[in-house]
Amino acid sequence: MAKQPVHGNSASARRNRRGVPPASSEAARLRMQRTRQRDTAAELALRSALHRAGLRYRVDLAPIPGVRGRADVVFPRQRIAVYVDGCFWHSCPVHQTHPRANSAWWAAKLQANRERDADTDRRLAEAGWLVLRFWEHEAPGAATQVVLEAVRARQALRFR
Repeated sequence: MAKQPVHGNSASARRNRRGVPPASSEAARLRMQRTRQRDTAAELALRSALHRAGLRYRVDLAPIPGVRGRADVVFPRQRIAVYVDGCFWHSCPVHQTHPRANSAWWAAKLQANRERDADTDRRLAEAGWLVLRFWEHEAPGAATQVVLEAVRARQALRFR
């Protein structure tokens, strides 16, 4: 009898994926499966507002080689990297939650995310980049204004 192929949705495949514990319920598994890594509503709203303001940019790009975190919006000429951080995944001080199921694993995971963000910010700053971070709950208009001012300031410095 031939072995059945192991699919990505099998329980054993999920458990064996880099030490990730199995989902606490089918609903939790489906929620995590549907969570977008890019093109979230907050990212799309910011990108749309930036485009309406006349800015052109790159999307989902690693600003420099070796930096694990891909920026949501990048202005390569001005060396500006914009991140729209999800409240859960990046531990927003206003909206962060702490899962009860697999709580130790989630605490370590979210702490590692915060440390990776800080390391990314440091490495980009050392390379001459300006990093702008916004929470997903922030108004796109306010974020757009900050980005617009930063782009204009960097353009003015470049042409001196």
